[in-house]
Amino acid sequence: MEQEGIETFVSAMEYIEREENFGYTFFFVGDDHRLSFVTIANSDNEYDDVSNLDRDQVFRVNIGVSKETFTKLIGETDPESVDYSALNVFLPHPHYARQNFISILNPAGENVAKTKALIEEAYAIAAARYKRRTKE
Repeated sequence: MEQEGIETFVSAMEYIEREENFGYTFFFVGDDHRLSFVTIANSDNEYDDVSNLDRDQVFRVNIGVSKETFTKLIGETDPESVDYSALNVFLPHPHYARQNFISILNPAGENVAKTKALIEEAYAIAAARYKRRTKE
């Protein structure tokens, strides 16, 4: 799946706000821009170059999932042993794994459906958090 397809999929969800900054595209539920539930990165920068995103048409989808999903998908991983430049493999986020963010570069094949399902989970988590905040 191309980056544009992921962006279209996320943008079709309700109450989505999109922001671009530092070479990333951030997706939020509502106007509370404290924590995105999905980001897309398509180039290296001075803070993040471990995925070698400067390769032609390579992009990384970062998804904030539940702790249970993160553990089931990633397990216990030594960050030093991860090849963050591997394509079409679910990986712990190189910087935000502690916050249960996973990532995948250029999802393809059966991982497209899995990526969409994970984005839907992340959206549900973010929407619930937004509803709690706006009722306060």
